[in-house]
Amino acid sequence: MSEVLSQPRSWQRGVLVAKEQEALLPRPGARVALVGCGTSLYVAEAVAAYREARGLGETDAFPASETPLRRHYDLLVAITRSGTTSEVLDVLRATQGTTPQLVITALEGGPVGELTKDRIVISWADERSIVQTRFATTVLAILLAHCGWDVEASAERAEQALGGSLPDHLDEVSQIVFLGRGAAVGMAREAALKLRETVGAWTEAYPTREFRHGPISAVGPHTIVWLLDDEDPEIDAEIAATGAHVVRGSGDPLAELVRVHRAVGWIAERRGINPDAPRFLIRSVILR
Repeated sequence: MSEVLSQPRSWQRGVLVAKEQEALLPRPGARVALVGCGTSLYVAEAVAAYREARGLGETDAFPASETPLRRHYDLLVAITRSGTTSEVLDVLRATQGTTPQLVITALEGGPVGELTKDRIVISWADERSIVQTRFATTVLAILLAHCGWDVEASAERAEQALGGSLPDHLDEVSQIVFLGRGAAVGMAREAALKLRETVGAWTEAYPTREFRHGPISAVGPHTIVWLLDDEDPEIDAEIAATGAHVVRGSGDPLAELVRVHRAVGWIAERRGINPDAPRFLIRSVILR
């Protein structure tokens, strides 16, 4: 829980990193690929959407295992907390010498350190927990701040979220759906992953407008639909008409992730689950 509570302070430090490491981070106009696995993939998706929306250059996000190796990019940014994830190392090896690389990681040295000289190491954001919270949102803070997001304001809202209320009905529903637009799509997917991997809950995530195209038919009184941003407010009435419980945050999806983390911890406690050590998960996937 201390890792969740420390996120706003970690983001503020991340803003400083974005300024200090500006020369390593993607320059405006560069064609960029961001790759990662699990949580890092959804961080990559959020950043890619925001960077494109800001007109800073074509930006793609891929699962490391599905990265198209024949495409040309001006920079490949690999996100890996441990620096040992097999699929990320495979991409770095495959593009070494042909594509400039930047790695953002929590650990100095190790396999990733042997492959790539350009690294941003945020060891102070590392976690004891298998499940990522602080590291992932700090990487988001660094990359989003570099693209113009007001991360300082998000950190202030996150502090409020830490002391605010949780949504009603968390102990009554069997399904939680997360929605968002733009950068919030990746954050919604990350929110769903946190709930799914920590407590094994039935959870989904969609772009808000895409939710109308089928998924809305599967919700009802057993569902919370949690919108991470303030886009498309007209959909709230459509969701409420299904009997589902609508939750809207402050409109800041980065800050709202902290509220999601608190909710996941609350659900885990109610179910007698250790949120730091979910079943079947390990800190880093290393393929033999």
